[in-house]
Amino acid sequence: MSFIVGIDGPAGTGKGTITNLVAKDLKLNQIDTGAMYRAFTLYMLDNKVELDEIEKIKELLEKVKIDLIQEDDKETVFLNGKDVTKEIRSKSVTNFVSPVSSIIEVRIKMVELQRKMAEGKNVIMEGRDITTYVFPNANVKIYLDANVEERAKRRYKENIEKGMQTTFEEVLQDMKKRDLEKAAGISHYTINKLNHGDNVTTDVLGKICMALNCTIDDIMEFVDE
Repeated sequence: MSFIVGIDGPAGTGKGTITNLVAKDLKLNQIDTGAMYRAFTLYMLDNKVELDEIEKIKELLEKVKIDLIQEDDKETVFLNGKDVTKEIRSKSVTNFVSPVSSIIEVRIKMVELQRKMAEGKNVIMEGRDITTYVFPNANVKIYLDANVEERAKRRYKENIEKGMQTTFEEVLQDMKKRDLEKAAGISHYTINKLNHGDNVTTDVLGKICMALNCTIDDIMEFVDE
């Protein structure tokens, strides 16, 4: 029988730090769900598979093998038997992981793997939808939150410590985009379409307005031809 602790919340709130401390103190197995999504993102990049190539993504999901090994407070991530712990923290993976994580087929596979990893074990797990979808009946549920500026400061510091080339402004902007995606229930792909001036549906605009507590008239202008 398993005992499961789930920690949920937006990026940069310290979920990973808390998970590490609790896992060490209570001798719980730790499962880093974010590392799993990053590993599969790296797999897609290595195989040059695009976001809209769903059939190719399904093929990769059938073949992928992700292992998380914990030793002396250090986690090693293996992708199909190869140590990719450093590679999954690269800027290319970071820029791509959010849209990959939004693909329903990827989500389903990762959740399946996460549940298998937890079978018959005492675990602590943090990440995307852990307490609402992955383990809705977790023995302990924790939700961490902080304002977006503080979260961006934490993530920026982490990135610098890992040798990643970025600016605080870039991190803050990314955080705000991810918060909007979550609040509006839209994908990273859709946000990118807006960034590039591509067309989106009025349904998408309506969801954004609901998240921002505004009307469509507040965010766009109608011009008579």
